[in-house]
Amino acid sequence: MGRQTRPAVEWLAAAATDPRSCKRQWHGESGIAVLACGRFWDVLSVPEDLGRQTLDALLCLPQAPGPVLVDTAARRVAFFLPPDPEGRWIGTGIRYAGQGAWIAVPAPHRAAGRLCWLVPPDGTGALFVPAAVELALQLGMGRLAEHGGARRRCPTCGEPAERPRVHSGGRPG
Repeated sequence: MGRQTRPAVEWLAAAATDPRSCKRQWHGESGIAVLACGRFWDVLSVPEDLGRQTLDALLCLPQAPGPVLVDTAARRVAFFLPPDPEGRWIGTGIRYAGQGAWIAVPAPHRAAGRLCWLVPPDGTGALFVPAAVELALQLGMGRLAEHGGARRRCPTCGEPAERPRVHSGGRPG
């Protein structure tokens, strides 16, 4: 492990109930540790196509990006946000993991199985600003609607799907 990854490993492992055990799990066969949400960060998970569009928009901002994890099997992208006891994110396919939830993560410097960092933690504690993520989600949904909205259909009835709206429940900027 290089000097640049050590702070990231320490920061991410600090979310574990036992940071040493967490690091051993990362070096083990699976390369994955399960960490608690709600203490240092919460996780907003969205469908992969929306997540990639959202990440593209977020990477255009001048602020340092927060960690972003992709689960290639589940086809979901997870954005790390500051803890929010309210956690009122609403939208089609949106999942919010806060206090009491857990997330499987590989070590910051590697992929493990189906989990891969699109933006690994940098060790500084940088997280995405919720208002910026909300705006980027709206932009991402607009781009998806422009490029493929006609193909999106309701999985139950096959009718064209209504364009989903995402909002964080009136969260202050």
